[in-house]
Amino acid sequence: MNWMDRLSLFSTLDYLGVGLLFGGWSIIGYLVENPPKTRPSVSVLMAQYRRDWMVELITREPRIFDAQILATLRQGTSFFASATMIAIGGCLALFGNMERFIGVAEDLTLETDPTIVWEVKVLVLLIFLANGFLKFVWSNRLFGYCAVLMAAVPNNPENRLCMKRAAKAGEINITAARSFNRGLRSVYFALATTVWLLGPEALIGAAILTCLVLLRREFASQSRAVLMEPEDHGA
Repeated sequence: MNWMDRLSLFSTLDYLGVGLLFGGWSIIGYLVENPPKTRPSVSVLMAQYRRDWMVELITREPRIFDAQILATLRQGTSFFASATMIAIGGCLALFGNMERFIGVAEDLTLETDPTIVWEVKVLVLLIFLANGFLKFVWSNRLFGYCAVLMAAVPNNPENRLCMKRAAKAGEINITAARSFNRGLRSVYFALATTVWLLGPEALIGAAILTCLVLLRREFASQSRAVLMEPEDHGA
């Protein structure tokens, strides 16, 4: 069986669903990280708070509070990296026990497809999980870099290195958070991919629903409304 024969095993709805999946993943990621200036996303709003955090760090004594926050952030990246690694191992194990997997899938869908079709579906899921794993690992490392930079920020506000190093720490912190958010989006779309086992119609619905959920959380959520509340600087 050549590649043309294999591609013909998938319907137009399958290609539409996969296109929506990867297209939504790319477009949502771009919109979240590059939103309109008139409507910033939660991620962009939080970036400024991360910069402000590093400025407050300069005069905070002791810095145990800041260290604890950063440790919590690193724990989150470690948890998701471990979870995605386990999921990747599960997907790889499916390739060695595909017949049993196909039996379960066919019971759900009442359809009989060649083994290659199910392998491709698992492979797409594996792509999202692998991307998420790499993003979480890199985020964990960046938070480690941020910890070192934070420790290098002088306590004396009059030291000329204070603001420069605090700014560097803030930008590294933002980059780490961006990588973490990218990993989370990959997990969201990996979950949507699992619905493909029920058929292309289910995949299309899951891809659209995932995009709507992410858009709402970044641009129309209650947490965003809280972040957008004006602050009284005169108080």
